[in-house]
Amino acid sequence: MSVTIDITGLPLERVCVVPSPLAELGMALHALSDPGHHPGLQGWVTAVSARLDPCLADRLCEADFLWRTTFSDVFAPFAGLPGGRALPGATLAEDLDQLDKLTDEQFVDAALEFTCQLRYEVQESSLLDDPELRRRSLELAAARGAVQERFTRRLLEDPPVVRAWFRQLMLDCDEAFFADTWARIQPQLAADARHKTDLLRRKGLGEALAALSGAISLDEEAALITIDKLTVGRAATGDGGLVLVPTSLGWPHVQVLRRYGWQPSITYPASGSRPQAPSVEQLTRRLEALAHPVRMRLCRYLARAPHTTGELADAHGMSAPEISRHLAVLKKADLITDCRRGRYVQHRLDLSAVARLGSDFIEGVLR
Repeated sequence: MSVTIDITGLPLERVCVVPSPLAELGMALHALSDPGHHPGLQGWVTAVSARLDPCLADRLCEADFLWRTTFSDVFAPFAGLPGGRALPGATLAEDLDQLDKLTDEQFVDAALEFTCQLRYEVQESSLLDDPELRRRSLELAAARGAVQERFTRRLLEDPPVVRAWFRQLMLDCDEAFFADTWARIQPQLAADARHKTDLLRRKGLGEALAALSGAISLDEEAALITIDKLTVGRAATGDGGLVLVPTSLGWPHVQVLRRYGWQPSITYPASGSRPQAPSVEQLTRRLEALAHPVRMRLCRYLARAPHTTGELADAHGMSAPEISRHLAVLKKADLITDCRRGRYVQHRLDLSAVARLGSDFIEGVLR
């Protein structure tokens, strides 16, 4: 499973690496609403939550589904502007000005992404003009909860009022906590963007994408970017561009904006945020390797000391070929290592790889 971006005919000058204050505010709100996704930000979350005004906290609860359960595209308004070549603003105010330039239809579609009512990558009728789509959206929102239904009803009845409410909410967050956070992390994001841009110009798009995340790769012959994720999707740059947005608060998420008619973009953890996890395929291979009871018992032995195939066969009452087949599965999953001692080959469990399985699994499913 993966998400792909067709970049046929895309020149390098239309690939831009640019931080986005509004996108980072969305990441900040996500971390505040679901800190379990971001254990490395516990100190920041605790500090911000402790001083957050209760009234503002209540207002955030009115629309937290825009950043808790999904990352709404309202946090990337540049991608929806005509021409497909706009870039994020340098300030939160500039990003919010771009948000104001979206049509009501665009804003409503992006804000109701949490209901999963639309086919994200294909053109649909306007929610504001199609009574059946409006009815279906309200049904899906109601299935998510009463708060979601109220928000959806308000949005469909009077988009400008909700848009003004959302803009003011973002400005109040900026005043309450985000301005200080942005002042601290913006230099890091700017430096990462300069580094990735330099890499792009000197070594090409493939090297630059590989530096963003181990989950991103480029097939130059097919002109296809592939993002390793537990979902399936596609997008194309067409006559527009591709925007790469670094985030300091977003690890482990690698977000791909692929909404129909919008400019594709990839939001990636800035360098130094966290180590890269294995691919989804490799993670699946490791979990499957450990699912067999015999291999679990072998791991118990190999975790304590190196053993040869013959020693493991004797200890488990099995033939050497049977043990070899199980060891081959563990080795293919990169869970064991081999070392030669004289004429014998000893096998040992890679404790560091096993210790990372929990965090690797979390990154894989949240990526």
